[in-house]
Amino acid sequence: MSFPTHIVSAGGIVEDSEGNILLVKTRDGGWVYPGGQVEVGENLIDALVREIKEESGITTTVSYLVGVYSNTGSFKWYDGVTDVPTQVIFDFVCKPVGGQLAVSEETTESRWVAKDQALSFITHPAIRTRYQAYLEFDGMVNYMEYVTHPQFTIKHQTSMSK
Repeated sequence: MSFPTHIVSAGGIVEDSEGNILLVKTRDGGWVYPGGQVEVGENLIDALVREIKEESGITTTVSYLVGVYSNTGSFKWYDGVTDVPTQVIFDFVCKPVGGQLAVSEETTESRWVAKDQALSFITHPAIRTRYQAYLEFDGMVNYMEYVTHPQFTIKHQTSMSK
C-alpha cells in the first residue's frame, strides 16, 4: 500500500496591540505573513510558533483558526525540478508575546505593518486572497481550494460553522 503525500503548513497572522500585522519578506516570494511546513512528529500549533519565531524573531501564542486552504495544483518548486504535492494550509490569528524583529535564512526583512496597509505589501495572489479572508473574518472559518500554477485560480470556496 502507498500513502498519499501532502504538505501540511500553517500561516500566522500576528496582530499586535496597536493593530499592526507582522510581515516578513521572503527570499523567493516577496512579502507574506509568516508560516511554513509542519515537520514530521510536530503538531500544527508548535510548528506555527516555531516558523514565526524562525522567520521573524517574534515569539507568539496562537489565538484562533480563520481559514483552511488546499492548493491542489501541481507545479515545480523554485528549483525548477522538484514536484510540489498538494498542500493543506491552516491560517491562524496569533498574538506576539516577546522577541525582537529579525531575519533568517528564509527572510530578508521583517516588520510591523498597519492591518489595512498589509495588502499593499503582499503580492502573491494566494497569500493576498487568504489575507483578505482574514480581513473579512466573521467567526466562520473560511475553506478554499485553489491552484497557483499556471495562474492563481480559486476552485472552491465556502465558510464553515458548527
